[in-house]
Amino acid sequence: MSRSSKKGPYIDQKLVLKIQALSPGSKTVVKTWSRAATITPEMVGFTIGVHNGKEHISVRVVEEMVGHKLGEFSPTRRFVRHGGKIQKAAETAVSASAPSAPSSGKSAGKK
Repeated sequence: MSRSSKKGPYIDQKLVLKIQALSPGSKTVVKTWSRAATITPEMVGFTIGVHNGKEHISVRVVEEMVGHKLGEFSPTRRFVRHGGKIQKAAETAVSASAPSAPSSGKSAGKK
């Protein structure tokens, strides 16, 4: 659910002050824990380190990101995969038994 239009977008004032203190084109990464802050046009071109719960993920802000939240660009979960040992054994068996593809680019079945 979005924020009320009467209130306007949530912008972290501390983050805005840090961005304003930097010169344009600066390579400095501004660290923030405010994942709910909305990206404003003043942030375009800067690199912001958004905390994902464990570390700061560097996010280079571009024009298309304006209006989105900072947290959208710093994922908090990492998908490993399903299945465990049995699935891994099945995948290695399938890849080991698969024939190698011909290098010429033509399919072997067509004449």
